[in-house]
Amino acid sequence: MQEPKEPEQKKEEREQVIELGSDLTRSHNGNIYTLTIIGQVEGHQAAPENVKTTKYEHVLPLLAGIEESDEIDGLLLLLNTVGGDIEAGLAIAEMIAGMKKPSVSLVLGGGHSIGIPLAVCAKKSFITPTASMTIHPVRMTGLVVGAPQTFRYFQRIQEQITEFVTANSNITKETFEGFMMATGEMATDVGTILYGREAVQSGLIDQLGGLNDALTALHEMIGRQEPAAIPAPAKRTRKSRKDAS
Repeated sequence: MQEPKEPEQKKEEREQVIELGSDLTRSHNGNIYTLTIIGQVEGHQAAPENVKTTKYEHVLPLLAGIEESDEIDGLLLLLNTVGGDIEAGLAIAEMIAGMKKPSVSLVLGGGHSIGIPLAVCAKKSFITPTASMTIHPVRMTGLVVGAPQTFRYFQRIQEQITEFVTANSNITKETFEGFMMATGEMATDVGTILYGREAVQSGLIDQLGGLNDALTALHEMIGRQEPAAIPAPAKRTRKSRKDAS
């Protein structure tokens, strides 16, 4: 007996879960798109095959589609990332921050390095008590030619990250930079590791909580949204014979 064929829509959704770590959940409270940022945020350089990555060239068009979709009411962003490419991470964060649709982020495990702008880019952010976030200066490994110019470039990128984080959270610039440049907190490195409650107390993350808390907040945001106005149909005018010719 031949097995029934899987509906095309269900097949596409299953493939998205496998390939992109994303899924659309439909309920009477609203349709929520879940997107995961895991492992290393991959940018212009491809990561080794044995490294789990989030590819920004997949995420950017996906976010544009979510924003334009009439079927999707809100975005849930799940983060467990070590960081990665600065420009790619900022590009994703800027896209989410610029979305009109309700969005909530939840840091699970870790939201380190460039994962911090990604954690605060949603309209409301959550972190679990055991999750951690590493704040450190912009850096690069390997030989750098033209050290003064490179240092200035890193400094300007660092300023952009600081401005984005402070604009999208309740942490002050002085506090964030203090965490970034702290010594004695991390072995052989500069920076600070914050755990869930500390991240909330500093103003970096909005609220301590888990999945249910994040979903409840997102459903409330969806419920408060005003329905989109339906544009009035355009009036058709009769063409004169002169226009028609």
